[in-house]
Amino acid sequence: MIYVTGDTHSDFKRFTTENFPEQKTMSKSDFVIICGDFGGVWDGSREERFWLNWLEEKPFTTLFVCGNHENYDLLDALPAERWNGGLVQRVRPSVLHLMRGQTFHIGGLRVFSMGGAASHDIADGILEPDDPLFKAKKRKLDARRAMYRVNHRSWWARELPSDAEYEQAERSLNACGREVDLIVTHCAPTSLASRAAYGQAVPDRLTDYLETVANSCRFSFWCFGHYHDNRTFDGKYTLLYEQIAALPSMRQIEETGKREDS
Repeated sequence: MIYVTGDTHSDFKRFTTENFPEQKTMSKSDFVIICGDFGGVWDGSREERFWLNWLEEKPFTTLFVCGNHENYDLLDALPAERWNGGLVQRVRPSVLHLMRGQTFHIGGLRVFSMGGAASHDIADGILEPDDPLFKAKKRKLDARRAMYRVNHRSWWARELPSDAEYEQAERSLNACGREVDLIVTHCAPTSLASRAAYGQAVPDRLTDYLETVANSCRFSFWCFGHYHDNRTFDGKYTLLYEQIAALPSMRQIEETGKREDS
């Protein structure tokens, strides 16, 4: 069984048994995938450790791609290991980060992961914490409720993929003939992002790359978060936020593919 949900921002209460009763029949060989902005690796606090341990005790395995609200200093410090065909970082034994540009075999599906997104709440800039005028600038920005973030405290340039990660993505897709069952990202391809954000999305290198992926790959489903809504597009793109959606089984996917080819 594979379920997919949207941004959690370190709030995992949607996974209580009351909110997610399906877990009663799940095991660690079943999966819940979070489409970015996991937020569970943020400050190393006691509260954070409590919730990560709480998540570890759940009957399912938690997987996530990275978003634009992650502490990349802490996330990048975790060792990478190979798991089910691709590279992951293990936050807890059964809480795994699906790294960028990887393909995995998960629950009978071939899954391509490409996390990351450009922050859209930084219109008033990025403050540098070692700037001698940091406190004065911050006071002024706070006074007018400006949209800004602080480098390495609430914003990281690593929110967008590196050249190496784009190159890895291409190697992964080419290695499987550019055909997968599921694509999991945080943001959407450029043309779809505009629809998901009601025309307010600004294209960037990542959304343009995902547009290329959408046009050059064969896939059954594409799940993404970032835009804080629950909607479907064109039958195979799913934007998720609080909703936890079940993916069809491999057999159902194969039957859908046969109908499309006929």
